[in-house]
Amino acid sequence: MTNVQTASSSSVPVTASIRRVGVVGLGHMGEAFATNLLADGHLVTAYDRSPERVLELQRRNARPASDLRDLAECEVVLTSVPDDPALAGITEGPGGLLEVLPAGSIHLSMSTVSPGLARRLSEEHRRRGQRYVAAPVLGNPDLAHARQVFVIAAGPQDAVPVVHPILERLGQRVFVIGEAPEAANIVKLAGNVLTATTLEAMGEVLALLRKLEIDPYAAFDVFTGSLFDSKVHRTYGKKILDSRYRPAGMVIPLAMKDLRLALAEAEQAAVPMPVAGVVHDRLVAMMARGWADLDWAALGLLAAFEAGLAAEPPTNETQRSN
Repeated sequence: MTNVQTASSSSVPVTASIRRVGVVGLGHMGEAFATNLLADGHLVTAYDRSPERVLELQRRNARPASDLRDLAECEVVLTSVPDDPALAGITEGPGGLLEVLPAGSIHLSMSTVSPGLARRLSEEHRRRGQRYVAAPVLGNPDLAHARQVFVIAAGPQDAVPVVHPILERLGQRVFVIGEAPEAANIVKLAGNVLTATTLEAMGEVLALLRKLEIDPYAAFDVFTGSLFDSKVHRTYGKKILDSRYRPAGMVIPLAMKDLRLALAEAEQAAVPMPVAGVVHDRLVAMMARGWADLDWAALGLLAAFEAGLAAEPPTNETQRSN
């Protein structure tokens, strides 16, 4: 049985033995992680395919990396990239992390990727005397900046304790669930299935209330003030109520990818997940409408559209005026 350990982040920066940390992938999440590592006094070397993103971190005293080889002196390299091809691309092949990292270093993968890739990379790192820890998070970029994400970590016993102080500072709580890195990715995918199916249900219910001319804000207060007082219901329900789908914390293509990965694991394990399958198709429907840049809370928009209550998502200009 898997043991779960938790720890809360302290208000004092950790003075751990790890000082030199590389960060690969400076999108919304990676930039937040790098910024907080810099604030805690780590020597951060930043790499991204976008020179502009690297330059922005350099202005905050990060060391720029023009090539992955520039990360060779880092004790820990944190990667935060969108999908399997991106993570495999920076890890495998000529000049990848497998080649450039020294023995004893740790690849800390905070990306949401397939369990199969996590398993493969873990084995490849082990063969080279390196260590691989998976630590995907539950939360969005705003929560990442505020150190309020929830970290799900799994990896070798001689690696997780080393990066644990770093993870404690990046989130509000760390869950250590075992030694197999892929276990962390499975739990993360399962969590995203729960969020997506909740968003679909909320969107349908709020569309029903609007169509029957019942104040959805009053009903939302009833729900979140009684049996449905969760972070998902409150945060994403408010986005649906306010038609606030930009800027996106989780864009539709990434949400669709996560449900696809979860369904692939379910198929391999012979576990039917009919509701998850339906919600995946709902995300595909939004892609077909050209809504790829919206937050996955726009499942509520799709429900409203099909109920004859909405036509298209509000423009960026409209949302700024609100």
